[in-house]
Amino acid sequence: MTGRMIKNLIEVRQGDSFVVVVHLLQNGTDVDLSDSIGCMQVRDSDGLLIWEIEAAMISAEEGRILFEITPEKSSIDVGDYQCDIQLKMSDGSVNTIFPANVNQIGIFRITKQITRES
Repeated sequence: MTGRMIKNLIEVRQGDSFVVVVHLLQNGTDVDLSDSIGCMQVRDSDGLLIWEIEAAMISAEEGRILFEITPEKSSIDVGDYQCDIQLKMSDGSVNTIFPANVNQIGIFRITKQITRES
């Protein structure tokens, strides 16, 4: 799994797999994500949807979810895209959890690969 997630950046090498794991805490306590839906979207600079994925629950009661970025998803052109991760909670509220800073746009960066299938 090659890639990294820091502040407002998720970076993945083109054509590679990467798993984004989220552990949501509030005041040091796990947030129960039962009956919640996590969604990650990646869009181009014009705001057009490139792809979206729904979170898989690792342990909803302990606030742990993951987003699996497959080689098909990361095989887009090298460059920077806009992204965010939102949670639709069981009470109907919607919370953007990535990026955490409300004044930033999330960046999904695809870096150049060398090895390719012939």
